[in-house]
This record gives sequence, structure tokens and C-alpha cells, in this order.
Amino acid sequence: MAIVTPGVVPASVLLAEPRPAWLKRFAEAATTIRFGDFDADLSAQARLVVLDCLGAIAAGMQEPEMRALTARLARRGGRVTAPAVGSGLALRADDAALANGIAGTMLELDEGNSFARGHPGIHVLPALLAVRPLAEVSGPDFLHAFVFGYEAGARIGAAARLRNALHPHGTWGTVGAAVGAALLDGAGAEEVIGAINVSSSLSVGSSLRTMLEGATVRNAYAGLSARNGLTAWDLVMAGFTGETDGVRSVYGGVLAEGFRPEEMVAELGTRWEIRRNYFKRHAACRFTHAALDVVAGLIADHGPIAPEAVAGVEVVTYVWAAQLDGTRPDNMLAAKFSVPFAVATMLAHGAASVPAFRAPALTDARILDLAGRVTVDEDPAMSAMLPDRRPARVTIRLTDDRVLTAETFTNRGDAVDPYGPDEVVAKFMELATPVWGAAHATRIREAVDGLDRAADLADLDALLKEPAREEH
Repeated sequence: MAIVTPGVVPASVLLAEPRPAWLKRFAEAATTIRFGDFDADLSAQARLVVLDCLGAIAAGMQEPEMRALTARLARRGGRVTAPAVGSGLALRADDAALANGIAGTMLELDEGNSFARGHPGIHVLPALLAVRPLAEVSGPDFLHAFVFGYEAGARIGAAARLRNALHPHGTWGTVGAAVGAALLDGAGAEEVIGAINVSSSLSVGSSLRTMLEGATVRNAYAGLSARNGLTAWDLVMAGFTGETDGVRSVYGGVLAEGFRPEEMVAELGTRWEIRRNYFKRHAACRFTHAALDVVAGLIADHGPIAPEAVAGVEVVTYVWAAQLDGTRPDNMLAAKFSVPFAVATMLAHGAASVPAFRAPALTDARILDLAGRVTVDEDPAMSAMLPDRRPARVTIRLTDDRVLTAETFTNRGDAVDPYGPDEVVAKFMELATPVWGAAHATRIREAVDGLDRAADLADLDALLKEPAREEH
């Protein structure tokens, strides 16, 4: 008897579906396009993204939760080969991937991709730092794996629409981590296909509400993605198999809807997602950045604006930014996902820096009072501009009856309004110098800059395993 329940497809129909054409095309591109085929700009961009991720990881590793977690993971023992960057510890590969992925998202300074609607780099890099001892890996091979791992994850993010209640961390980044791990381990095209299909079933399905509440389990998602990507590759090499079209199943119905396979190979080999990324300077959720950029511009034009001089602030923006309207966050993570608090603390501190979201700011009556005077509203016309634009209009009404207003349609650091390489390097030094000191941070910067010429990564491995300065 035929199935009559809507939405249930008979196995005979499902199993008759062929392997999708994009899988073969993507895997063949990943295994035939080599690092030597990359142009100088692509190589430079990949190294810059690696450097940016390392800075975010090292700084995040100093948070109390990360110190406690790495100490616990170190108790496992076993074959410890991979650096937990900034901890001074080498851990088992899976534990290092987990720890580095978590640390990289702790401070909300990891790079991202507006078209993918997420953060590819911090899912892929922790897996690559762990898949093999770095002394066995050449710099060009590392960069090749990183670029294609980034490409795989980011293209899935762009090709599908995640469910609104789902947090993007830990989802398609798992596929990116698995592809990167497979390529760094010498996979052929069929093995890359296996890694994609197996890893799609190991994606994390997590709640978006965690970030709104400040539930810090949210910081674990990227680490789980990196670790699960390694696991997926181990499963493939052990003989495990995935669905014929695992990406479509998961990202066309389970975690997301509307998966468009053509996006996986559109301009493949000429349009690189890592070149369409963004870098962050504000230590907060990317959705706050449009408003923060406008406030920064108003401060630059009119001078410092004291919180007590502000009668009220009106922010009009796109839907995902307008959702972040909480005014009294309970912890640092929740503060980074509050437009009212982010605007208020920026006015109080002059910048949306890491200290601007720490405990003293969370109990500062001036900041909290001002956050209560910030309103956030969605403009549907602005929402319609996504993902190409991330607009906001900010109006600051002062107690002396002056009104300051401005708007933006792009965020600083986007591909259309990028930070220069020097600014990204300066950000790395700002994050890494307190951890290791300027001299050691400079050596890491130089090692990353030379990845395109490195016969092996033994020196970088040693640099990343250096413990933080005691005074930090």
C-alpha cells in the first residue's frame, strides 16, 4: 500500500536518488586545484584569516572557563600532540580541536562571512591544528586545506537558510572542518565526498536562545564542530559511510530549508568565500556592528558623548539586529548580544572593546541606565537588504536638545568596506601581546606570514604551545 501521510517519502524513492553532481565537482576541485594555483591575493587572505583566528583563540584561552577546561582536558593524558593555543598545553587532537574552537568564540572577535551567515574560520582552523602533528605538515598544504575547508562550510551556509531558532555555530562548520582535515591528510576526491556526507550527519543542532540568555554553552558549538569534523574524517578512513546526499538531507530539511545545490559550485575556483569574509574590531555580535559603527562615527564627528548627556537613543536596523533588544544582560556573553548595552557601553568607554563588556561594565549604573533608554526597531526595508548589506540608522537625542543622527548600509570589515591588512595585524598584536608579550606575538605573526613558504610547521607548533606570561 502506498504511503498517504504527507511529508513521508518511501525508502524505495529515496534510495533511487543518484549522487548529486555538485559533490563530485566540489571534491574534484578540492583535490585538483593546489596551493600553487592560488593567486597571491588569495594566499595572503588565507594567511590573514589564520592570523586573525589565532589571535582570537589565544585571547579567549585566558578566560577563567578556558583555563579550567584545558586543565581538565590535560588530565586525560594519551598521545598529546596538538597545541591548545595560549594555554601552554599540548592536548589530544580531539581535545585540542574542542578547546581551540571554544576559545576562539569566547570574546566574539572571530572573523565571519555575511553570505554564509556564520563564522567559517573558527570551525576549520582548530581541526587543522589537530589533524596531524604540525611538524609533518607543510605551510602550502595547510593553507590549501584551510581555504577549501572554509569554502565547503561557507558555501553550505550560503546555499541554505538555517531555521530561525537554530544557532549557526556548530552547523555547517562541521563539514568545513571535515573537508579541511581530509585534505590535510591527503584525501582523494572520493574520500572528500565521504567526509562531506558523514560530517553533515554530525552537525550540531543548537538553540539560538543560548546567546540571548548568555548561556555560555553557546561558546562550545564551534569547538564541537571542529572535533566532530575530525571524528567524521576518522570514521571515513575506518570505513564508515554517509548518506548519498547528506548535505541536502540536513540542510534542506533537518537544520535548514531551501538548500540550493547550485550554490556549492557557482564560480567554483574563481569566487573564493574566504575573500568575501569580514573581520571584527568590535568585541560583540556582528549584528550589533552596524549600530556601533554609526555610534563610532558620531563620536568621531562630535567628540565624546557622556551617558548622562543622552536623553535617549533610537536604533533602526534589520531583523536579526533588532532581535537583540535586551537591556540588562546578566553576563559578558549576553552583553555582547544586546544592542542597547553595546551602544551604551561604547558611549561610556569610547569603544566596544573587550573590557567594555566585562563585569565592571555590567554593574555600571551609568551604562545600565543608558541601555534602558535605547530602543531598537526593525525596518523591513533594511531586512530586505540582507545579506549583501547590514544597515542601521542611529539617532541620539541629547539632554541639551541636540539630535545627532547617521546611518550606514555596510559594516566596517566587510568585503565591501574592508579593514586593511595592517589593521588586522594590529588587532592580532592587541590580542596576542598581553598573552605572550610583543616579541613572541611578533614571531607568531612572522611564522604565519611565511606559511606559503614553510616546508613544515614545527616552528609554528612550538610558538603556539608557549604558555601565557604569568602576569597575564
